[in-house]
Amino acid sequence: MSELVPEPRPKPAVPMKPVSINSNLLGYIGIDTIIEQMRKKTMKTGFDFNIMVVGQSGLGKSTLVNTLFKSQVSRKASSWNREEKIPKTVEIKAIGHVIEEGGVKMKLTVIDTPGFGDQINNENCWEPIEKYINEQYEKFLKEEVNIARKKRIPDTRVHCCLYFISPTGHSLRPLDLEFMKHLSKVVNIIPVIAKADTMTLEEKSEFKQRVRKELEVNGIEFYPQKEFDEDLEDKTENDKIRQESMPFAVVGSDKEYQVNGKRVLGRKTPWGIIEVENLNHCEFALLRDFVIRTHLQDLKEVTHNIHYETYRAKRLNDNGGLPPGEGLLGTVLPPVPATPCPTAE
Repeated sequence: MSELVPEPRPKPAVPMKPVSINSNLLGYIGIDTIIEQMRKKTMKTGFDFNIMVVGQSGLGKSTLVNTLFKSQVSRKASSWNREEKIPKTVEIKAIGHVIEEGGVKMKLTVIDTPGFGDQINNENCWEPIEKYINEQYEKFLKEEVNIARKKRIPDTRVHCCLYFISPTGHSLRPLDLEFMKHLSKVVNIIPVIAKADTMTLEEKSEFKQRVRKELEVNGIEFYPQKEFDEDLEDKTENDKIRQESMPFAVVGSDKEYQVNGKRVLGRKTPWGIIEVENLNHCEFALLRDFVIRTHLQDLKEVTHNIHYETYRAKRLNDNGGLPPGEGLLGTVLPPVPATPCPTAE
């Protein structure tokens, strides 16, 4: 009696790897115009960029943002009056502007947080900020899962958070560590040392090293995060920023002065003019180049692909895979609560 031979299982289809054709093309195709096509389309639609500023009152947050974009875009420039008092709780105030340069339009939203760190008891004062950030993710998610969703979903998600560190020259405060511990998982944090002109060059260098060490010891990751480096080129560039530039020691000013026949932004002191864009005086130019000229698009991509996706996955998982707002039995589910974090010693 002949043995039954089992039929061989069909091998799973393996997609073929694309073959790189390195030979000379017979004629011009036009592949190289794709970048120009993308550029034209993007210029028509414009860009969104949402930047949050956090820090105690009096650290020059509004002035720095105005200096960064060379226009009056801060909350104080738009609606502040000198009689405004420091709020008793942390408030979130967003001001939107459209700025244009070289035919490129950008809808810029500056989110200010008046009241942060200004109270006698600052316990849990980061919670309204974390709540606001998660609410923007929730708003985007609800638009995204709609059956008839908009062609272009309005993006109010916070792409970048500038955290202002007081130039004490000593160490980070417990509040600084607590805030960055909580928020570094939900938003791109860029730490900056405010009013760096109050320190000597030696004090500034030592303080920067101390801050980097404290952030490392406390397991706080700031942007650009190491695990998000896409290739060796990114890693080399970002390592230099992480190890040398961070946190940026900056000076802001929207006033111009005459220096050697040129008009420069600066701060006038009895000893001379502190030039905002002079690297020998402060690191404002490095911060501007980093945020706007080299990493703006990456800030948006990390927000969408990492922070938003993390929120989205948790939200849908908690909701049984259904769109937000609909529970398994039709019940409305609340947004994801703030993530608890151990308090700093």
